[in-house]
Amino acid sequence: MALGMCPKDKLYRGYIDLEIQLREFDRCRILYEKFLEFGPENCVTWMRFAELETLLGDTDRARAIYELAVNQPRLDMPELLWKAYIDFEVSLGETEKARELYERLLERTLHVKVWMSYAQFELASADESNVELARRVYERANLSLRGANEKEERVLLLEAWREFETQHGDESSLNNVIKKMPRRVKKRQRVQADDGTEEGWEEFFDYIFPEDEATKPNLKLLEMAKAWKKQQTNDEEKEGEDDDDDSNSSSES
Repeated sequence: MALGMCPKDKLYRGYIDLEIQLREFDRCRILYEKFLEFGPENCVTWMRFAELETLLGDTDRARAIYELAVNQPRLDMPELLWKAYIDFEVSLGETEKARELYERLLERTLHVKVWMSYAQFELASADESNVELARRVYERANLSLRGANEKEERVLLLEAWREFETQHGDESSLNNVIKKMPRRVKKRQRVQADDGTEEGWEEFFDYIFPEDEATKPNLKLLEMAKAWKKQQTNDEEKEGEDDDDDSNSSSES
């Protein structure tokens, strides 16, 4: 009656807990389905439903629930849901399925915590090449965050990568990461009010990455080449205009 008159999360959870205590698992399934119709964005509900099926030994049904969950158009805590799904596959020893989930997640977000978790996952795998697999994840992550210009996240990644190489790499691999570490510099920028008036200057810290600095000379040469090409085009157009003027003067005379 309560669910019919004023459905609330607390009511659903209380009802489900009651049916679990009574071992009425089929009724629990029905309640979870209705609960998810009521709030399909609720990640905790999806996770508890999948956990129930896992406890009952039906891993295929649990996997299907997780799959339905991650494909919802809107979720309130997707990071928790994806972590639960990955942990579920890891607990079953399904390393390849867990790896596929990480790759799918990276198609949706390039957050540094996802990359770091992926690297830790590879390192913890039983594969003999686990260190090399984890290193490849760090390399991909650095390139990805560099392309997205995510400086703060990139610093966190490089620090984690340096720690990884300290523990599992050699002198060469460690020096390779150390060379990528940025310099922290203090800069100033103008501050403007909402109405556009200037309010002075503020100081902030920025990061200068050696990899980015190394590409700047090439970019400068490219800009100079473009400027030279543009100047050549302008000169040719100007010469063409002068020729037209000379021909017009000759015809008039």
